[in-house]
Parts: sequence; structure tokens; C-alpha cells
Amino acid sequence: MRQMDLPLPIPGEAEAKAAQALMAFLLRLRARGISDVSVLRALETTPRELFVPHRYRDLALRDMALPIPCGQTMPEAWLVARMMEALDLKPNHRLLEIGAGSGYATAVAARLAGEVVSCEIFEPLAMECAERLARLGLANVKILQGDAFRLLPNLGLFDRVLVHGTLEGSPPALMECLAQNGVIVLARKGERQAAMLKRIAHQPSGDFTETAICPCRFGALIGQEA
Repeated sequence: MRQMDLPLPIPGEAEAKAAQALMAFLLRLRARGISDVSVLRALETTPRELFVPHRYRDLALRDMALPIPCGQTMPEAWLVARMMEALDLKPNHRLLEIGAGSGYATAVAARLAGEVVSCEIFEPLAMECAERLARLGLANVKILQGDAFRLLPNLGLFDRVLVHGTLEGSPPALMECLAQNGVIVLARKGERQAAMLKRIAHQPSGDFTETAICPCRFGALIGQEA
């Protein structure tokens, strides 16, 4: 019995499908209100599939949270984009990130900020994150393994701070590491246990103003401030 001939792949077909999937991914972000062109460009040039465990690669360009090692979760791309818009990162900014996780948000931020210092409490995640960022050639990122709040006294001041987790209040250590006119983006638990992403801005007067951004599903931050 003659074996049925299989169709040969069309040259460039895989590339065309990948480009279409990426375009659909960006259009979904736009449809959900992400409008900052620099943020969209940073997401476009950061391959999310590189940061996703192999068994979830086919879901990388879907706007959904995905599990990563050490019992942690990689946030949906829309939430990463929303955090980047709230931070309003510029090339002259120094960013502190608490909770590198897979490194996806770290990589996106590194395309927007001048310098990124990212702390990750889980050693396996910190090692894998550093390897991925090196593979992308992002030389303006430093990955530190350990509890960020123990590391803070030696890290200097930051223009922006991003916390991947919920906190009860505004830890003094965080406020003290923030430069004048700086911004912190973090999550706080609401009355019904739903977390709310907040933007805390240091005003020229020395006061801090707090703005609600959007609901999120961040868990409690792991470390001495948990």
C-alpha cells in the first residue's frame, strides 16, 4: 500500500503565522486600553514564549497568567503593560523591581528604563531569569537573589519601583529608596480580598499621592514584609 504523501511546508509559512499571532496579541492589548507606543513596542520586541515553561509555549501570546516554577505565576501581558504605563519609564530612569519571577516584566522594563535592578527571592527563578535576559542581550539589568527589603540599604535611590505582590501599607524602606518625584507601583488588598494595583507618586512638596490603577490577582509578597 502506497504511503500517502504529506504536504510540504510552504517557505516562510511559520514566520508568517508567528507574525500574525504577534499582531493579534498587540491588537488585543490595544483593545484593552494599552495606548503607550513605547510600551507596545517593548512588548512587541520581547518574546514572551522565552519566559514561559515549555509545556505552556502555545499559550504565550494569549493574554493570561501562566504558572512558573517555585509555585509562582507569570502575570498576564496586559497587566505587565498596564504596570509599565503607570511607571512611565524613561531612558534616564533607574528602576527597582521586587519579584523578578520569570523575568518577562524585567525584560520589558529594560527596553524602557536606563537601568533595572531586579530582586528575586527564589534562587532557581533568579538564575533562569538572568540567563534569559543575557540571551536577549539586555546589559542594563542586574538580577539580585534574596529578600529585596534586606538588600535595599545597599542599593541607593531609584526613580521608579515595581512590586510584584501585595503589601499591607507603604513600607518605610521602600519610601526611603525613592528619589524625588519618584513613583512606586504595587498592589494592596481590598476590602473583599481583591487586590488593587496602586500608583504612589512622590510629589515635589514631599507628600505622596496614591492612585488606583486596576484590580489584579497578585498574592502576598514573600519576604520579611509579607
